Amino acid sequence: MPVRYPRPLRPGDRVGVTSPSSGVPRELRERLAVAVRDVETRGYEVVTGRCMDGSGHVSAPAADRAAELTAMLTDPGIRAVVPPWGGETAIDLLPLIDWEAVRAAEPTWVVGYSDMSTVMTPLTLLTGVATVHGNNLMDTPYRTPEGLVSWFDIVAAPPGHRFTQIPPQRHRASGWDDWAKHPDARTFTLDIPGRWIRLDGSDDVDVEGRLIGGCVEMLCNLTGTPYLDASAFARTHAPEGLLVYVEAAGDDALAVCRYLHGMRMAGFFDAANAVLVGRTAALDTTSLTQHQAVLDALGPLNVPIVADVECGHVPPYLPLVNGARCRVMHTATRSEVTQTLG
Repeated sequence: MPVRYPRPLRPGDRVGVTSPSSGVPRELRERLAVAVRDVETRGYEVVTGRCMDGSGHVSAPAADRAAELTAMLTDPGIRAVVPPWGGETAIDLLPLIDWEAVRAAEPTWVVGYSDMSTVMTPLTLLTGVATVHGNNLMDTPYRTPEGLVSWFDIVAAPPGHRFTQIPPQRHRASGWDDWAKHPDARTFTLDIPGRWIRLDGSDDVDVEGRLIGGCVEMLCNLTGTPYLDASAFARTHAPEGLLVYVEAAGDDALAVCRYLHGMRMAGFFDAANAVLVGRTAALDTTSLTQHQAVLDALGPLNVPIVADVECGHVPPYLPLVNGARCRVMHTATRSEVTQTLG
């Protein structure tokens, strides 16, 4: 069964903005306004939902967030849903989303990362609809570094579109821009060099498969549930195997090691032809680094493990499309990832 891709966005289409996890506090509303204007400048109409309150850790009660997200995903007039960012507890939405209605509806692009993995990865696994793990709405005003693409480029691409991204080999050492003081920040601070690294060996990597993955701290909580059955997805949509990507938001190396062991034992990596690991600013411990944690947990898979990929919480952002056909190449002198929306 083929993966389903939402139709490309065209000028005049509507983009839904809702917060399935955390809302936007008052002091960051101007940044939100800047991001919304950028979407509108592309010719799209922005529809902002009611679930946007940023005074607590969630934007609204779970039932309200689930209802609003379901409504946007099943509204034929809304062609993409782009939350402002992630958060912490989108997991409470999963049993409340009307998955049958979403599956029956015309596919809608969903874009985001971090806690949005809690929703987007199950959305692809359960319905076979592609989703975009990449820069979120609040990051949208940043100029895309050379070699990478924006979510704008992906959601407007035609069926079968093939695109290659080459990492810029620079990233942000630490910290974030102060959007309260500088709501119109548009230039990434990429102040330290860094390349991809193969953790399990030194040979060149050239591997293909369908992409699936997300944030480790979020997905680990779904192991053993119907929402994270990557093996069933592979049997149905990816007999050629998967390229699984994971990234750690902030938990230390010992915690990440435990999470990845659990995900491996639950079968999340069973169909993996390779694993991509996002660059992280999360802490090492005195006895274990983040790289060592990954290798300890995933080394038994005996597949290539490529780390420090720009698919996590360290800017810049290399969008990956859950469900897309993908080829990853990595040598001592060049790294690239090519995705095909087909």
